[in-house]
Amino acid sequence: MFSSPTSSRTLATTTLKGAGLIDSDTRMRDATVDKPGGRKGASKIRTHRTRPIDAYKEPHGPGRASMLAARTQPGGASDVLTIRGASTVGRLRRNAVTAAVAGVAPSKAHTPVKAVEVWKDFVNRRWNPELRFLNLENMMDDPEIQKHNLLPPGVPASSVREASVLFKLASHLRPAVQTLSLANNNISSGQLLSTLAHYLPKLANLSLQNNNLKVWRDIDFISGRKGKLEHLRELILLGNPLRELEIQNGRGDKYKSDMARRFTSLIMLDQEAIATIAFDAPGPSSTVVTEKRATATTFPYEMRPSFITGVEDSIVSNFLVRFFPLFDDQRATLLDAYHPSATFSFSCNTAIPSRARIQGLHVSKEMPNQRKLDWGPWLNNGSRNLNRMGGGGDKVINSLHLGSEEAIRAMSTLPKTKHDVSGSPEKFCIDAWPVGQGENLKLFISLHGQFIEEPSQGIRSFDRAFVLAPAPPSSRAKLNGWDVMVLSDQWSVRAYSTHDAWHPGPMRVQAGDVIPMQQKPTGSIASSSSLIPAGARVQLEHTISTFSEPQRNLIMQICERTGLNAKYAVDCLENNAWVFDRAIANFEQVKGSLPRDAFL
Repeated sequence: MFSSPTSSRTLATTTLKGAGLIDSDTRMRDATVDKPGGRKGASKIRTHRTRPIDAYKEPHGPGRASMLAARTQPGGASDVLTIRGASTVGRLRRNAVTAAVAGVAPSKAHTPVKAVEVWKDFVNRRWNPELRFLNLENMMDDPEIQKHNLLPPGVPASSVREASVLFKLASHLRPAVQTLSLANNNISSGQLLSTLAHYLPKLANLSLQNNNLKVWRDIDFISGRKGKLEHLRELILLGNPLRELEIQNGRGDKYKSDMARRFTSLIMLDQEAIATIAFDAPGPSSTVVTEKRATATTFPYEMRPSFITGVEDSIVSNFLVRFFPLFDDQRATLLDAYHPSATFSFSCNTAIPSRARIQGLHVSKEMPNQRKLDWGPWLNNGSRNLNRMGGGGDKVINSLHLGSEEAIRAMSTLPKTKHDVSGSPEKFCIDAWPVGQGENLKLFISLHGQFIEEPSQGIRSFDRAFVLAPAPPSSRAKLNGWDVMVLSDQWSVRAYSTHDAWHPGPMRVQAGDVIPMQQKPTGSIASSSSLIPAGARVQLEHTISTFSEPQRNLIMQICERTGLNAKYAVDCLENNAWVFDRAIANFEQVKGSLPRDAFL
C-alpha cells in the first residue's frame, strides 16, 4: 500500500521529534527552501510579509516574529520594542532542520537585529535631554547606520517610512523634543517631512540647513494647514536652493514675508529676527522705560498743484487731450504719434493701496463694478512688473516693445479703456519739464489718474510716463498733425485709489491725519466719525455687539483712529488693559508689520 505525502511528512515529523531535533509544536518544513511549509511562491497573506519600516504600536501581545526570535534565544520571549512589519538586519533562519544539518544547535543560532532597535539606539545617542535637543545631522555618515545598511531620510531610495520611524521614536523622548536639527542630510523632498508635525507638533526650533529643498511645495508639507508646526519659533533654511535662489534674485523680502505667512509664530528665520504680528501688553513687573517719541501724521512738504515748467502748457494739454481719446477708441491710429524706434511697456500692480483698503473702495456696495475687474488679461499679455517676473531674462526682454508697430500691437491686446481727461481734470495730476542738453532737449511728462475698464465698467488707477521729442517737419507725426512724437511710453496700471492723494495741501500719512483726542466722539456708536465706510460700519457694529457699551466705544475709536478691523482692534485693547492711549502707542510700534487683512 502506497503512503500519501501527508502520511510521510507525519512519520518524518514524529521521528525528528523523538530524536529531539525539533520542538513538539514545530511543523515539518521543506529543507530545500527557506519558506514555511515548503511553499514555493510568495505568501499571499500580507501579515506574513515583512515591510521595510512602519510605525510601531504598543504591543498587546507577542507577535509571530518575536515568538520565532524567542525560540532561538536562551532567555525565552523577547522584550524588545516591536515595530509592526519592521525589517530585520540579517535574516531569521526559520528552518530548524537546516540548523541541525549545519551542526548548529538551536540555542546557538544567529540572533537578528531589528532595524527599529538600530534606529532607537541611534536616536538615543543623538538626544540631549538637558537642552531638549535632538541632533539628526549627517545621518548617512553614522557608522552604525552604515554597518546595518539602513537608509536614513535623504539617501536615495529612502522613503517616508524611515522618516516616520525616526519622528515617532523622537516623540517618545522625555522631556519632549524642543529643538530638532536635520541639517546636512540632502533631503530633496518635503514629503519626507510630512509626518514631522504629526509626531512633534510642539516643536519650537527646526534646522533644515544645507539640504536640497527647491520649491515652496516642499515647505508646505510642514506648514500652511491647521496642525502644522503651529508653535515653531525658529527655522533655518540656509543652504537650500529655494532660499538661495530667492536671495540671489533680489526677492529676500518676499521670501521672508512668505515664510512668516506660512509660520505665523516664527520669530527667527535663518538666524535673523523677523517682525512679529502681535499686540503685547507690557508686563506688570517691567522696569524698562520706553521713550515716547512724536509720531508724524503728515509729510514735511505739502502737495502742490500740477508742476509744468520749461514748456508751454498748451503743448502738454494738446498732446494729452488728443492722445487719450485715440488710445481709448482707435489705438491703431496712434502709430503716427510714435517714433519708429519708440519703446513701450506696461506693468501691473495688483496690490490694493492702504488708503483704498481702509476706505473699502473695492468691496463697497456703492462701487459694485470693482468686483467684476479681472487682472488676467493684463498679466497674461506681457506685464513688465520687475518685482514679479517669473520668466527670467527672456520675459524681461520680450515685455519691452521696440518700435512703433510693436508698441501699437502690444497696446491692442490690452482691455479697452475710457479716460475722462477733458471732463474731470481734478482726477488727473500732470507734471512736465524738459530733459536733455542743448538742442537735444526732450519733454518728460508724468501723469497720474484713473480710467474705466470696459466692459466691466470698473475703475483702475494708473501712472504713465512719456518722453516726447519735437516732431520734425517731414516726419509722419508732423504730417498727421502731431507737434511732438513719443520716444518712450511706460504705463503702470494699479488697483483703484481715489484722487484725494494729490489734492493740494498737507500729505496725509497712511490712512490720514490722526484725529486729536479732544475731537473724538465720546457718545454712542451712532455718533462715530465717518472715516469708516457705511458698509463696513454695519458689519463692525454687529461684530462688537456682544461687548459692553464702554468697550464698544473704545473699539470704534481704535478702528477710526487706526483703520484696524474689529478683531485686531479688540486684540490691541485687550493686550493693553483697555487703555486707549497705551493701545494707540502699541499700534504705532507694530503697524508696519501688520498684514493687509488687519485693516478694514
